[in-house]
Amino acid sequence: ELGLALKKQGVSLEEVIPFQVTHRYTKELVKLLPFQLTTAQRRVLSEIKTDMMAPHPMHRLVQGDVGSGKTLVALMAALVAVENGYQVAIMAPTEILAEQHWHNIHFWCEQLGLQVVLLTSGMKGKAKKETLEQVADGRAAIVIGTHAMIQDKVDFRQLGLGIVDEQHRFGVLQRGVLKKK
Repeated sequence: ELGLALKKQGVSLEEVIPFQVTHRYTKELVKLLPFQLTTAQRRVLSEIKTDMMAPHPMHRLVQGDVGSGKTLVALMAALVAVENGYQVAIMAPTEILAEQHWHNIHFWCEQLGLQVVLLTSGMKGKAKKETLEQVADGRAAIVIGTHAMIQDKVDFRQLGLGIVDEQHRFGVLQRGVLKKK
């Protein structure tokens, strides 16, 4: 317990730039949804926003059944980072899951005027080059992909939030590389 407490203290002493919650995109997204957020989603989002406004890194695990709205919660957190001028990386363990996230998130973000790109190891040639350019110059607000996004050749303009889906499928080193970016 002492070791975990000391580790947590070390993490919280690490300084980051606190985000401001402006609701520029989050309120617009809520208006677009064909349903209302659940009480649990609103509670978790409130906790996440509080964490994101703190001057230390957020480390949070969001759990829930399939279909409980974890992706929507992740998107709302991502929009807070985007509202502050930062990019977001959402890393999934498989190309199929990354593509599913891209389809869902791209649908909503397109209506908000935000660019979302998909980056996987299966991408080749001109499409991959264009995607890497969009990530590097910041046109891509949200980057969704597999472990391909933690490769050396992937340079984010200003990455402010990393979201890892199915965290248990990634090693500590892979999550650490994303954090360094």
